[in-house]
Amino acid sequence: MSFDFDLFVIGGGSGGVRAARVAAAETGARVGLAEESRMGGTCVIRGCVPKKLMVFASEYAEAMREARDYGWDVRIGGFDWPAFRSRLEGELDRLEGIYNRLLEGSGVEVFAQRATLADPHKVRLADGTELTAKHILIATGGWPALPDLPGVEHAITSNEVFHLDALPERLLVVGGGYIACEMACIFNGLGTQVTQYYRGPQILRGFDGEAREHIAGHMIRHGVDIRCNTNVTALRRTAAGIEATDTAGEVRIFDQVLFATGRAPNTAGLGLEGAGVALGARGEVPVDEYNQTAVPSIFAIGDVTDRVQLTPVAIREGMAFVETVFRGNPTPVDHELIPSAVFTQPEYGMVGMSEEAAREAGPIEVYSTAFRPMHKGFIDREDRVLMKLIVCAKTRRVLGVHIVADHAGEMIQLAGIAVKMGATKEDFDRTVAVHPTMSEELVTLKTPVRRTGGDCSGA
Repeated sequence: MSFDFDLFVIGGGSGGVRAARVAAAETGARVGLAEESRMGGTCVIRGCVPKKLMVFASEYAEAMREARDYGWDVRIGGFDWPAFRSRLEGELDRLEGIYNRLLEGSGVEVFAQRATLADPHKVRLADGTELTAKHILIATGGWPALPDLPGVEHAITSNEVFHLDALPERLLVVGGGYIACEMACIFNGLGTQVTQYYRGPQILRGFDGEAREHIAGHMIRHGVDIRCNTNVTALRRTAAGIEATDTAGEVRIFDQVLFATGRAPNTAGLGLEGAGVALGARGEVPVDEYNQTAVPSIFAIGDVTDRVQLTPVAIREGMAFVETVFRGNPTPVDHELIPSAVFTQPEYGMVGMSEEAAREAGPIEVYSTAFRPMHKGFIDREDRVLMKLIVCAKTRRVLGVHIVADHAGEMIQLAGIAVKMGATKEDFDRTVAVHPTMSEELVTLKTPVRRTGGDCSGA
């Protein structure tokens, strides 16, 4: 059978674009790609990139206060949100242009419209055009999930937060995951009065408990009003702002309400079920270790599969897909021991197991220290950093590294290499410290603060 394309990709995010251009440029495949929104997807347009730029912007006020204490003649003025937003939008335009040029240069035919599945080898564009492909790759990512409650239409999500007309004076962030906590820290740093509601007992559920407590304490000290065991039951637009009623019946007024209560796979209306792909409970596309669905011609990568929702993982999966399908070299993606970072203030970098998870597999030894770094101690700041190693007591292998500190994301990338290689506590101990740094604590922790039982030899 003759097809219009060897590969058709639905979704122009990081994973889909990488798969499309590598398949076209390096294997000679005829590739088409459809994107109904902006090229670059969540990470580039409404996620990692604009968020990190906002993190940078939000850190300057504290940096200037610290500079003043270090002896600089610094005067802190107001933050010009429209000027920042304009520059941010210009940067996103530039990055989108790069993505488009990369696709064009690779020979990928781009369709700037929505595409859905018509059958296992056919896609239908929004204008009614139907195109056939030997292989179809679903890379449509995720989408913010909103709860079903009265007045939720008055709230915004992380999709809209980068395009606000004005910086809110009073912001309610609903949620306790990494996006919610990052946004709370960002707007707090920009001068907004931030309140954060989370329905659970502590923010950042699923992460290491000691790190969660450390981050929450820092956020509270720096002005974020975190209210755990609290949720929104209704919103109402009034002349004074958005009226939010919480689970205790308290009513408060905010200028904006941001819901960061999770993301769902972006599969609604794609036609997957009609093509024979049964979706999972959350709408995810089930795939095997080679990113293949139950329909042999249809594959999926990235957040739409609801495995590990990280941009570098989607890119790895895209590369593995090309290696498997177009180079005949079946390549699974290793989803174990993936380093990651939460860009709260301070940052949280982690790789491997939390203490809670490792404890179930024990016996483990926990090496942990919290201290004032030189930078903060000199100007009498109370902010402390956390360095933590979780070690299997039998094999001595380092099962987890957790860092809460400025630039933790940079540090955890390097620690991740050691953990992925199977480094032991003694390997860390044999490494000479770089002094004076915060990270030297990772190789100078000598005495465990806790020990637990169990059998971690298979961890």
